Amino acid sequence: MERYQRIVVEELLYARQFTSEEDRTAAITVWNIHYNYHRPHSGAEGQPPASRLWDGVTNVQPSYT
Repeated sequence: MERYQRIVVEELLYARQFTSEEDRTAAITVWNIHYNYHRPHSGAEGQPPASRLWDGVTNVQPSYT
């Protein structure tokens, strides 16, 4: 959990400015999908955590297809 927090801060929260709490919340939602379904993880042999799901990816937004 601590590593996730460091990564979200470095890759998203400190990387850009947000004009509102709603903008930040929306960005975190999209970033979490990227983190779990697309971003390579060293602890998972370079695969995203969702690659370990039995049913595969089911909530990918159109911008990631």
